Parts: sequence; structure tokens; C-alpha cells
Amino acid sequence: MGIPTPAETRLKTNNMNSNQLPVKEYAPFYASYIQALENVHLIEELEISLHDFIRFVQNIPMDKFDFRYAEGKWTIKEIIQHLIDTERIFSYRALRISRKDITPLPGFEENDYIINTNANNRNLQDLLTEFSAVRHSTLLLFKSFSSEQLLRIGIASNAEVSVRAIGFITIGHQKHHQKVFEQRYL
Repeated sequence: MGIPTPAETRLKTNNMNSNQLPVKEYAPFYASYIQALENVHLIEELEISLHDFIRFVQNIPMDKFDFRYAEGKWTIKEIIQHLIDTERIFSYRALRISRKDITPLPGFEENDYIINTNANNRNLQDLLTEFSAVRHSTLLLFKSFSSEQLLRIGIASNAEVSVRAIGFITIGHQKHHQKVFEQRYL
């Protein structure tokens, strides 16, 4: 057996399973997102979860998209916008950390973001198209990372996080909100 090529090494690391991710690579806040992934491959699941989510949302009755299950809770459209915004932020963090930018990256206030969107006045198909475009961009970004880049650790929201953990957190965050849809909106 010879030395693996850079492409073979990248493929192996990009396809690592979520259960192989050491807990030291992400903040305890994200543990439930990672643990809910049931041993998935990073690149495969970034793609699969996109299609699963779009199919799932397209089967939600139209009268549910502006529904709030309690006062002050977000609508489904607002949650989709939240997923888009959060994935953009997570990808930006992954990019900066992968490029050895050692600047600590701040957190963000998700409620302030939602208040300053126009999600409830948007067309559902436009939201899903944007979600898909953002995920495709995320997927291409993560496919471009070398094994070394995926292992890099930086600071985001006052906690250490690896580039590869950010990928799994992105998937787990989406799955968390899909589960909330099932439990509280449908």
C-alpha cells in the first residue's frame, strides 16, 4: 500500500463519520446537534439533508407557514430564514478558521436577525431556493477543504471549534429545527 494522494486523504477526512468527531472540537452547546446525527458522513449528509429538508417542507400544509405555536415563537418561514442566516455564518466561520485566521469570531443574536428579516412576506419557493443555494455553496466549500484544513481549530462564540465540527453542527442545526417543525407546528 502506497502513500495516499492528497485527494484520497481529503475524501477520507471529508467523509468522516459524526461519531468520530472528538467532543473537544466543539462547545457543549452543540453536543445535541452532533449526537443526533446517528453516525453520518460529513459531505454525504450535507447533500442528503438538503434534499430531505426541501421534500419535508414542501409537504407542510400551506396554512402552517405563518403559524406560531406560542406567543413570541417564530413561524416556519422565519425558521427557514434562520437556517439560511445561520448556515451563512457557520460557513464564514469555517472559511476563516480553515485559512488560519486566528481572530476570535463573535457570536450573533438570532432573535435580532429574525426581527430584521422579511421572512413572513417572502414566497416559500424563494426561501427554499435560497436555502438550496446556500447549502450548495456550503457543500462546495467543505469539498474544497484539505484534511489539514478540516482539522484546524479556531474560536467562535468564545469556544474552540474545528472546521469539520462546523460542518456537522450545520447539519445537526437543520435537523433540530426540522424536528421542532414535526413536534410543534404539524
